[in-house]
Amino acid sequence: MASRFIASAALLLSGVSAWAQTPPTVAPVATTQLPAIEVTAKHTKPRAVHAKPAATPAGAASAQASPPPPYVTGAPNIAGGAAMPPTMASQMTVTGQDLNARPAARPGEILEAVPGLAVVMHADGGKANQYYLRGYNLDHGTDLAIFVDDMPINLPSHAHGQGYADLNWLIPETVASLNIRKGPYFADVGDFATAGSLFVNLRDSVDKTIAEATVGSFGYLRYFGMGATRLGGGTLLYAGEANTYNGPWDTPDDMHKLSGLLRYSQGTATDGFSATAMAYSNTWNSTDQIPLRAIASGLIGLDGELDPTDGGNTNRFSLSARMAQTDGGGQWKANGYVVKYGLDLYNNFTWFLTDPVNGDQFHQRDDRIYGGGGVSRTIQGSLFGRPTETVFGVQSRYDDITLALTNTVQRQFLSNVLVDHVSEGNAGVYVENTVHWTDWLRTTAGWRGDYYAASVDSILQQANSGTDKVAIGSPKLRVVVGPFDKTEFFLGLGMGYHSNDARGVTATEVPGDPAQPQSAAPLLVRSRGAEVGVRTRVIAGLDSSVSLFVLDQASELFFDGDSGDTTPGRPSRRTGIEFTNDYRPVSWMHIDADLALTRARFLGFDSAQEQTYQSLAGFPQAQIGNAPGNFVFNAPWMVASAGVTLGEDTGWFGALRWRYISSRPLTEDGAFRSAPLSVFNGQIGYRFADGWRIQLDGLNLFNTRSAQAEYAYGSLLKNDSLFAMCFPASGAPTVPAAVCQNGVMDYALHPMEPLAVRLTLAKTF
Repeated sequence: MASRFIASAALLLSGVSAWAQTPPTVAPVATTQLPAIEVTAKHTKPRAVHAKPAATPAGAASAQASPPPPYVTGAPNIAGGAAMPPTMASQMTVTGQDLNARPAARPGEILEAVPGLAVVMHADGGKANQYYLRGYNLDHGTDLAIFVDDMPINLPSHAHGQGYADLNWLIPETVASLNIRKGPYFADVGDFATAGSLFVNLRDSVDKTIAEATVGSFGYLRYFGMGATRLGGGTLLYAGEANTYNGPWDTPDDMHKLSGLLRYSQGTATDGFSATAMAYSNTWNSTDQIPLRAIASGLIGLDGELDPTDGGNTNRFSLSARMAQTDGGGQWKANGYVVKYGLDLYNNFTWFLTDPVNGDQFHQRDDRIYGGGGVSRTIQGSLFGRPTETVFGVQSRYDDITLALTNTVQRQFLSNVLVDHVSEGNAGVYVENTVHWTDWLRTTAGWRGDYYAASVDSILQQANSGTDKVAIGSPKLRVVVGPFDKTEFFLGLGMGYHSNDARGVTATEVPGDPAQPQSAAPLLVRSRGAEVGVRTRVIAGLDSSVSLFVLDQASELFFDGDSGDTTPGRPSRRTGIEFTNDYRPVSWMHIDADLALTRARFLGFDSAQEQTYQSLAGFPQAQIGNAPGNFVFNAPWMVASAGVTLGEDTGWFGALRWRYISSRPLTEDGAFRSAPLSVFNGQIGYRFADGWRIQLDGLNLFNTRSAQAEYAYGSLLKNDSLFAMCFPASGAPTVPAAVCQNGVMDYALHPMEPLAVRLTLAKTF
């Protein structure tokens, strides 16, 4: 039956693709919200464990139960407190226990539990990770909505990139579960959720106090503690960590990070309350991406840098609360949050392209307070005698942002480029209705409406000041057929959107160059998606799923190496297939393997790029890689991972994990392509019955030094022949201005860190 379905799904997807052929627009459309699901995996060894239903952006109360079981497929039911079956084959929930069993170099890498998601780093220290999912180079978070305890993490109109999502502040041991949803098929999320939406849920309590210390290669030190106490009829959870790291680089990272958490909870997930305070501070140096020709010429080594003063500092303070109450007619949920955030980031991506004397380092400053919340009501009812659940929800958010971009040298101020104050607010309403037509057919249909208002006060260029307001609607539909022989079939259709940087919406002049006009970008950009899938548990202990999808976007956001920002681009389309497997043959063994294949292409012809290409004629060092084409920059065609985890609550335990990111086109004509990346991480340890634990982690076991992150764009070094032509000792440049503005096209890469080991000693008491 499964094979017949896959064939039928391929035909259906081709039809859906025809529906998606209609060029996306930014006109308002309707949306829907879909409930999520949670299905507990079978355990061969019985244990007294109580799962906490995961929370959703609409808000949910906390539970004082023990951590959830090791693996849960599906996602939490955002329509209510009770668990429901999956509504998409690509949905799942991974528990905190499984997340923390993965050897990882940084907190953000726990997200690689998402099948098909790759998490890399190109600047170390405290800069947000770079994400790849479903053929998207998500940069630092664009088109992947991330929530922690119902707080949105993505930052619109950010100083470094739209949708910037930094998770370096997250303490992995405080995570109870990760809920995974892909595609724009869910109405309780709006902005940035085209590729997917991830919900990190924090735990409410621990049975015992935990203290641990880790020492590792390249100056790695981490001290961590967590405990809980009963207080006033509830539970107070507290946790903190201190972390330092230098890395293998010629200029040490000198990272110093502090994170802390306080969380008070009462009641249960369906009738309860929680309030959480978190604080984070980090300072670091950064060995960023470096040009390949600098390594090849011997100017620097593989672990060297051209500007040793890159780096930054950041801080984040948040207060959030959520509650839920169940009554005879259904359930209420509510949540609220306020966040104070700051970032000072120093980067030099083009080295001497613009300033031949001081270099091209720039300082990006983001200082903001943002807050918001949501309320939802779930009503149990019936339609034509069939049971239904209907959810009504309201959400809002407001960001008050001060932004600055300045030219610097060795972190010292040279000149202002822009200083802006941005006010950005949005409100969303959604409704969804699930009907259980038969015991083998249910549908979830809904709609989401969003209203955005943005105001920009450009202090240095008043012509770039302005306001914009826009509304958009997005319809959603999900259909589940089955189960038949422990097999279910899924269909999802939906529209979504992402927002653009408000400064690009109101700007009429190029920042820092009032003589150059700039075209405005739309505030909201439409996306459309369709997906069919099958999930089966026919084999005992094995959960397998296959999903085929198509995603269209009216405007692609891509990384601009010259500005270090994301820039609106052409429409794009992605088609792909994902194959996910999770196998637990016995209680002490967990095996998983995932494969994601995606074709990502721009739509239409890039006439602006053709003009650029012609303007560089006669100078191949600048022209190569600038021809028009349809490859989406840095979009991998394949992401794969596999792992095995062994062990019980006491005794020996271990893990071995592999991840693979395929070669990627780095320019739209495909002239530059990255090398594939294959990395193994491992872990071995022993848990003693008296609460002691000793653990050894090995990262990059085979000492791979290929690029972890890689780009291709124009830059200038002082030893380039083109540098002397663009900046002669006397007289005017001897080459066209367009050539000097572009520079030498070359790979810019950040190498994988070499083999590193980390030894942890921990005690629970």
